[in-house]
Amino acid sequence: MTDTKPPLDPHPLSEYVAWAGNRNREPLLGVLKEKLPKEPGRVLEMASGSGMHINYFAPHFDHLHFHPSDRDTEVFENIKNLRQEHENDNIADPVHLDLTNPETWFNAGHPGSFDAIFCINIFQVAPISIADGMMECAEHLLSDNGILLIYGPFQVEGRFTTDSNQEFHQTLSSAGVSEWGLKDVADLKAAAARHGLELKEQIDMPSNNFSLVFGKIQ
Repeated sequence: MTDTKPPLDPHPLSEYVAWAGNRNREPLLGVLKEKLPKEPGRVLEMASGSGMHINYFAPHFDHLHFHPSDRDTEVFENIKNLRQEHENDNIADPVHLDLTNPETWFNAGHPGSFDAIFCINIFQVAPISIADGMMECAEHLLSDNGILLIYGPFQVEGRFTTDSNQEFHQTLSSAGVSEWGLKDVADLKAAAARHGLELKEQIDMPSNNFSLVFGKIQ
């Protein structure tokens, strides 16, 4: 994998997505080691894409069983191939979960099935409207003390936290795709509140990103 930044391409199997994933996986692993359950449990990844993250993280958590999901079933073969390549026996087959389609929202499991859910680098190329689907899924699928961890670049209360994030937003916006651009943490908090969740922690990450940790309102 080259260190040179490839051209922007949000397709889950693109060189750009692979490059970005390799940049952020170590800091993310550090957060997951702190936040994921220490006891045996189940973890769902939303928008797994190529499967690079779930296949990188799973070997570090022998006590957890990981469940990939995505709206695009074309990536499922790649997820399975990576699972086989890395001999990850604690990763389930991927399931179809489309956050724009309520009929798929509960394909992943029964109420309280998961102790944690995570989603990486989706909102900069997805409409903010999927936040409601994500939060409703989390409300349904998470155990009472479970967490939803969302990673990526965001605006905070209507402002960019760095010049580089503003430049990234402008680059995304210039592509001419209406939903591309940095979303606001405030909008995620509002969606969470509509579904009985709240932001528990906002963690600063390298490259001006955040890990947002949501949980059920107790």
